[in-house]
Amino acid sequence: MHTMTTLLLPLTLSLVTAAVWPVGPPRPEVLRGWEPPPGPYASGHRGLDLAAPPGAEVLAPAPGTVGFAGPVAGRGVLTITLTGTGSPPLRTTYGPVEPLVRTGTVVRAGDPVARVAPGGHCPRACLHWGLLRGERYLNPLGLLRGGPSRLLPVTGGAA
Repeated sequence: MHTMTTLLLPLTLSLVTAAVWPVGPPRPEVLRGWEPPPGPYASGHRGLDLAAPPGAEVLAPAPGTVGFAGPVAGRGVLTITLTGTGSPPLRTTYGPVEPLVRTGTVVRAGDPVARVAPGGHCPRACLHWGLLRGERYLNPLGLLRGGPSRLLPVTGGAA
């Protein structure tokens, strides 16, 4: 007889081995968590809002290449394509920011890449941190050691 058991396993998003929070230390307060939408055009929150005052340094969470650094709809945005994360590669996004680097810049985990800019969609100053693989949004906490876990069924074993 087979039974179904549940194991708690870390969510592995990529081959990223050492990611850092994009603001801090200390570890920032999460003002709003990741709320995946039920469909590609449905409402949801496609990232994390991290408490950070205007002018706070934004760090690259892992090695990669800056894919974009500039304004989008009047707000500064930065994206980093993470090295060695498969195909399509993982991309992190940040806003509102004042970029300190240009498109094409190669960065290491912990390198300063921007400063938090005033404005944004939070009720108080924050940095929005997003993560994508292709067009699919993912939870950025999955990049960090000790990030979110998920329950996976395992079949077999004694009853």
